Amino acid sequence: MSAQDSAQCADAQASGDIRIFGVVEESIVDGPGIRYSIFVQGCSHGCPGCHNPESHSPKGGELRSIESVLGGIRSNKLIAGVTLSGGEPFEQPHACAALAQQLKADGYNIWTFTGYLYEDLLKMSQANPDIACLLDNIDVLVDGPFVEELKSLELDWRGSSNQRVIDLAKTRDVGAIVEWKQPEMVFEKPANW
Repeated sequence: MSAQDSAQCADAQASGDIRIFGVVEESIVDGPGIRYSIFVQGCSHGCPGCHNPESHSPKGGELRSIESVLGGIRSNKLIAGVTLSGGEPFEQPHACAALAQQLKADGYNIWTFTGYLYEDLLKMSQANPDIACLLDNIDVLVDGPFVEELKSLELDWRGSSNQRVIDLAKTRDVGAIVEWKQPEMVFEKPANW
């Protein structure tokens, strides 16, 4: 699915519900900048050492309307990006796609953490247009299961060294995995100093 097709994905509606484990309204650890992080409920991966094991049951958490989640994000003008994590966002593909599509249209940067590999999601997207839509509206995908033996606190934006931080726009452009790189920040002395 291409960006041109995304206008038709997820029924182009921000209606419906999403099951949420929790949110962090101002996070600085789930991607760059001040982000609104949404932890969806339900995950079948069951990675040992997961930092949100309570999010695994698909019946837990709280059912919220997508519109109410959007309202919470839009009410904070400091937020430039939104992170979908979990649980597993791709196990609620319709709701997450509808949410991501609206957020992208509003100009937010979208990061998503998944236990699936990108290559597997591409295969799954051929049978599920909601997965294709969600992928099409993500800027950066952190993929792969958390592996406790590969855990490191030295890693940027990921929990274990097997996980990749993928720039999806560049990946789509070149047709191969392109890892996301943090933009270099240049500080200059203001002219009035």
